[in-house]
Amino acid sequence: MREWRRGRWSRTEKKKEEEEKERREKRAWGKKIQTTKRMNRRRTRKKTKPRSNGWRSSCQSMLSTTTATWISSNYSSRREKLFRLRKARQKMSELFPLTEEIWLDWLKDEIRLTEEEPNREKVYELFERAVKDYLCPDIWLEYAQYSIGGMGSPGGIDKVRAIFERAVTAVGLHMTKGQTVWEAYREFENAILSTVQPPPGRIPSREEQELLNTQLGRIHTLFRRQLAIPLMDMEATYAEYEEWSDSGVSENVISQYKKASQQMEKCRPFEESLLAAEPPKLAEYQTYIDFELKEGDPARVQITYERTLAENCLVPDMWAKYTTYLDRQLKVKDLVLSTHERAVRNCPWTMDVFEKALNAGFIQATDYVEIWQAYLDYLRRRVDFSKESSKELEELRGAFSRSLDYMKQDVEERFGESGDPSCIIMQIWARIEAHHCKNMQKARELWDSIMTKGNAKYANMWLEYYNLERSYGDPLHCRKALHRAVQCTSDYPEHVSEVLLTFERVEGSLEDWDVAVQKTETRLNRINEQRAKAAEKEANLARQEEERADQRRKGKSEKKAQKKFQKGTRTGEKRKAEQDDYHDEWNDDADQAPKRHRGNGDQAKEEYMETETGLFGRNAPPGFKPPPPGAKRAQQGDDKPELRNDNSSVFISNLAYTLEEPEAKLRTLFETCGPIKQIRPVFSNKGNFKGYGYVQFESYSVCRRSPEAGQARGGGQAHVCVAVCGQKQKS
Repeated sequence: MREWRRGRWSRTEKKKEEEEKERREKRAWGKKIQTTKRMNRRRTRKKTKPRSNGWRSSCQSMLSTTTATWISSNYSSRREKLFRLRKARQKMSELFPLTEEIWLDWLKDEIRLTEEEPNREKVYELFERAVKDYLCPDIWLEYAQYSIGGMGSPGGIDKVRAIFERAVTAVGLHMTKGQTVWEAYREFENAILSTVQPPPGRIPSREEQELLNTQLGRIHTLFRRQLAIPLMDMEATYAEYEEWSDSGVSENVISQYKKASQQMEKCRPFEESLLAAEPPKLAEYQTYIDFELKEGDPARVQITYERTLAENCLVPDMWAKYTTYLDRQLKVKDLVLSTHERAVRNCPWTMDVFEKALNAGFIQATDYVEIWQAYLDYLRRRVDFSKESSKELEELRGAFSRSLDYMKQDVEERFGESGDPSCIIMQIWARIEAHHCKNMQKARELWDSIMTKGNAKYANMWLEYYNLERSYGDPLHCRKALHRAVQCTSDYPEHVSEVLLTFERVEGSLEDWDVAVQKTETRLNRINEQRAKAAEKEANLARQEEERADQRRKGKSEKKAQKKFQKGTRTGEKRKAEQDDYHDEWNDDADQAPKRHRGNGDQAKEEYMETETGLFGRNAPPGFKPPPPGAKRAQQGDDKPELRNDNSSVFISNLAYTLEEPEAKLRTLFETCGPIKQIRPVFSNKGNFKGYGYVQFESYSVCRRSPEAGQARGGGQAHVCVAVCGQKQKS
């Protein structure tokens, strides 16, 4: 009986435990269902109660269905919100610089959105924009860590190293946060070292050992560079280097570490005051800047200013002090210009920063155009163009006028040239007047001023004006602009003529079309004549230069031959004199009879030998027979080149550059006029036909008949120009 009771008791307790467990599970599942219903309230309006029979399977199916619905809807809605947020952030970043917190949130969202996309360049571009606003060590660290994810691509490791180098250059001197960037860089190199090391028990090859030594050298260099900079917690870095290095720490590294530690002790009170102070900490930062200015390290002064402006970006005086220091001390063009642009973007409401930028003393006139553009962009964003007139609009127009006066007076007087030859500022002003203010009259006045500044000869300027009239003007002014462009353009008149004809096809009447065709043909014919004259002038200059070069070469060869002849004559006379002296000495020693007088024949022979000696520079060889003088003169006459006769030549131009065998074509064209002496087509240095040449006839009478023949038999080539050399050409 006792055993039965004990067994019944154990079954009762077990039943109670199962019921309690079932109740707990039921409450848990009920809570999950209620939570799911609250999150999906818009989609699930009906409340369902669990049934008594089979409630667990029912709850499981309902939970899985509602959870999947909520996840899919929540994911899609979250992506839509992120896309809208991306547009808002892009719009805001175009107007104002973003803080470090906003940039980090934006970057994390973009990284999350682009995880499924293989293209990482969009995120890299966003990081490049983020590091330009302010000095942010956390953004640089996030940039470097994100780049590690792409190290598997070709050149990925080198790209990661380049980003880390830029990071330590930008924020490596940051006293409190620079150490994290250095440590991340070392961790990356240590990870590369683990892949280079051979497995235990295997002897590395020569190439593997070289790679291992190179990687070890990189890590040693990083430790040495970091220990030479005053940073917080330097002692831990030094202890880590001692433990890591097998060869110990060199004396040079110890010396640099001690100097950095001493500098760290000097800066410690300022860092502690910054940690204890409350934002914006402007007074503490100013004291810190004064200390660094006394120390005189430009890099540390710059990093302190950047830290100050990261927390006090809306203080114009601090920007003015920073830009003044850069103008007077560093004088690095890219750094100075970018800092002035950042100052104007952060404090656009004050003129002090803008005036400082104009007085920076840039070395190029175009830099002032960029400064004025930044200021005018700021003023344009302030204007509410829905109103016909406002104070901001008048201020914008006044700023445009001041910018033009400044570029004309100050910049041109300082540099001797206009910093805005294409009148970009005036083009922007004209487009604002046409697009926002609907004031085409003012826009046309501005474009008239642009054309009077030497831009009327360029086709692209006229087409820009035509596009403005096409968008905001009327067809009448479009036609006027194109007609003026045809008359004034000198670089690409064919293109402007084509635009005019296209416009008349769409907008004009038959009379307008006839006027346009007549004007374009007249203008193009005149342009072709001018080009033919220029080509003829160029050909004459080339021919004159060639003749002068021939004369110079001929003169040099004559001088060379004359010098050689004189040298040979002097050598022959010297040898003859030595022989005479030798014979005189021999005759004196032998006491021979007096000298015998030679006859005329011997004298002629002697003169002949002297001549031969002078020609050859030595005695004539045995059996040499000199040629008669007449034969020599005849030979010289045969070698003389035939001279060109311009009196019997005609100039042919306006031929096709792609004409094949121009000499044969010209001979066929002009052989009916009379006998042709020679044809000289002109080619470039690359061997391409230049479209013109010369035809020389036997007599002048034949030459006079050639223009009429060339005009009558143009060979299918339109507007072939034929002119007798020295007379006006006929086409």
